[in-house]
Amino acid sequence: MTTISPVGRPLRPRGKLLQEDARRHHRSLLLQQLFREGPASRADLARSTGLTRVTTSDLIGELVADGLVEELGAPAEARVGKPPTLVGLAADATHIVGIDLSNDDRMTGAVVNLLGQVRARHEVAIDGATGQDAVDLVHRLAAELIALTDRPVLGIGVGSPGVVGADGTVIDAPNLAWADTPLSASLAQAFDLPVFVANDANTAVLGEHTFGQTGTGGLMVLRVGTGVGAGLVLEGSLLHGHRGAAGEIGHVVVDPDGERCACGRTGCLETLVAVPRLRRRLAEGAANGEDADEVLTRVGEQLGAALAPVVGTLNLQELVLSGPQELLDGPLREAADRVIRSRTMPVSGEGLVVRASTLGEDVVLVGAAVLVLAGQLGVS
Repeated sequence: MTTISPVGRPLRPRGKLLQEDARRHHRSLLLQQLFREGPASRADLARSTGLTRVTTSDLIGELVADGLVEELGAPAEARVGKPPTLVGLAADATHIVGIDLSNDDRMTGAVVNLLGQVRARHEVAIDGATGQDAVDLVHRLAAELIALTDRPVLGIGVGSPGVVGADGTVIDAPNLAWADTPLSASLAQAFDLPVFVANDANTAVLGEHTFGQTGTGGLMVLRVGTGVGAGLVLEGSLLHGHRGAAGEIGHVVVDPDGERCACGRTGCLETLVAVPRLRRRLAEGAANGEDADEVLTRVGEQLGAALAPVVGTLNLQELVLSGPQELLDGPLREAADRVIRSRTMPVSGEGLVVRASTLGEDVVLVGAAVLVLAGQLGVS
């Protein structure tokens, strides 16, 4: 039951006809409308999607039978004649297992409903596990999460560090010593469920785009954890790139005389900003009598210098920093914001928002649920 990730295609269906799979597309249109706008009558859904009333009624009946949509009764306000029956997503009729592998000391997971609400949490310590041992830990976490829900599981979504192919194979994740590791296939075989695996930064940007307070312009989420990576949504589509490596800014060299990186290069952005390195820099600064704000400001300035060409080239509207807020949302973010604006044209800085994620540490977990929602239901 290996499944192809939804990355690299429009995140939301557009138009009423998709030639190769009209029925699935029309189901997605209805689910997307209910997901975005909330409960509605069948007639309102037909008008908003452009589908006929007969098609809408038929598909809603099918979705009710599948347990994805439920009848909610008539609206509270009075109307002349027979009141319409509202339908809405059955948020807890089925659950999703979301897994976040981006932390340096633990793997975290959650049981999430169809509206992105966390219903249960669980985590396992990594304790230095790499290679097959780390894969085994992911399997253990998935099994323990599935046991936490009594509802059918729609699928498993995983946000993994490193370069991840469209088939859910982790092509390269140096910090976990994974190379061409078929994580999606192994999980699908073990649990007989649809499995979607994507880069953790791509997963984070999906979570922010779907459930965060984002605008309509270009969005970049910089995910800072064990490593550093970026996810980008441009013109409604998640940027995938050649071999799934779009956003691998963590392994761009910013200081040729800097520290050795896990990828084998010297002075990658990851050696500067990744959480373990950043905490060590703060400890060293404190030992030398340096104020923490000074250290974070210096790192923020270097980060801003690395990100300015990306912001300027793509004319992004929002740059979201995702990771420990005590490290990122303060002097570091302010310094990065200042340097980006000083190194790009005014038109690039006008309207640019540099902020912390509104979803906090749940952004990858919620994004992992969006992988499943998009892959299985066409909802995102």
